[in-house]
Amino acid sequence: MGSKVIGMLTRDELSRRVRAGQIETVLLVFTDHYGRFMGKRLDAEFFLDDAAKRGTHACDYLLTVDMEMEPVPGYRFSNWEKGYGDFHLVPDFATLRVASWLEKTALVLCDVKDEQTHRPVAQAPRSMLRRQIERAAATGYRAMTGSELEYYIFKNAYRDAASKDYHGLEPAGWYLEDYHALQGAREEGFNGAARRHLRQSGIPVESSKGEWGLGQHELNVRYADILTMADRHVVFKQCLKEIADQMGISVTFMAKFAANQAGSSCHIHMSLWRNSQNAFAGAKRLGPVACSDTFRWFLGGWIAHAPEMMVFYAPTVNSYKRYQAGSWAPTRLAWSYDNRTAGFRVVGAGPSLRIECRIPGADCNPYLAFAAALASGLEGIEHRIEPPPIFEGDVYAAQHLPRVPRTLRDAADLFEQSAMAKRALGENVVEHYLHFYRTEQDAYDKAVTDWERQRYFERI
Repeated sequence: MGSKVIGMLTRDELSRRVRAGQIETVLLVFTDHYGRFMGKRLDAEFFLDDAAKRGTHACDYLLTVDMEMEPVPGYRFSNWEKGYGDFHLVPDFATLRVASWLEKTALVLCDVKDEQTHRPVAQAPRSMLRRQIERAAATGYRAMTGSELEYYIFKNAYRDAASKDYHGLEPAGWYLEDYHALQGAREEGFNGAARRHLRQSGIPVESSKGEWGLGQHELNVRYADILTMADRHVVFKQCLKEIADQMGISVTFMAKFAANQAGSSCHIHMSLWRNSQNAFAGAKRLGPVACSDTFRWFLGGWIAHAPEMMVFYAPTVNSYKRYQAGSWAPTRLAWSYDNRTAGFRVVGAGPSLRIECRIPGADCNPYLAFAAALASGLEGIEHRIEPPPIFEGDVYAAQHLPRVPRTLRDAADLFEQSAMAKRALGENVVEHYLHFYRTEQDAYDKAVTDWERQRYFERI
């Protein structure tokens, strides 16, 4: 993990490439609450002369808009009364990389800071994760994380898909292709390009494989420290979407694209390290697992606080359609060893011991999901929260186990009531995101869906 990663740039390397005419544009970005890149394309020479030292600015309404980029009233952070001013985008040069899928372009992720105080904007997703990283560091821990993303590929271009209202799209595959090499070869034109461009853009790749849906795939990148992994995750999604756009096809990271197809997940693997060693490893026994108290309490906290932090793992109305029995998505809160029916699957041993949380969907914002997971686990360590007994067998059939929240509305209510969320994230942050998720739910509540027309148009 210590060797230089292909595609990452220093300021000096960027300067050399700009002088050689190899880089002409630098893309400065951060993510909004949905996890979408927002930012600016800067002339590379201007970036080196000015923005590399001073950063740039963007309108603070970007942390209050809905999916359609409409400013949403009711936020205390930014609103019409305050005039929608600017915040400061500060490049994090540890993230400077070639964006190999774009012509002569480099990309750098930014931290969002207050224009006047120059302090991190607490509501910005990357700021929220940084706060939990600092909390872990204060007790000597460093979180190592990997996220596994699934997605569907369609032969339709994005514009074509939109013109069809996303009906009748042609999936890249026509039968279930989980681990299937032949069917996977048919989609290698896209997936091979994705692996290649990710690797050339500072994101070391492990593998890709077919998944349990028509045209569904998973592409895994190497684990890293938690902030680096979140950065890789958001670049990953942007890269795949833009490659698809260039090829005249489309991909979706919706948690549940179709009722009769498997959902797309974002399994999060996490461990804590101290003094360059896995702090989860140990000689104590928890069922079949040889572990430390750190592992036990982190697992206990993560499970105990999952319901109240669910909004960060399942951030849309659609997210909750994924939690169906027998669907590879968890429906109940339990942990097991190497059991894919459990929401928390413990895997590895010794230095590789880690917890895989299978609850988040591919639609999650990794900064928020990782922050929620780390905050929950650290609460577990601080308060010595014991995990429930290990579950063995089919978790889907275990009706006595607590269930994940059924809707975004339920999850938002639990989030509002969470003393832990207010303590770990800050009351102003909880208020801000509660408004965000309730706005999302309200938009759905007002919508008339295809299901309603098909069910009621004639027969009611």
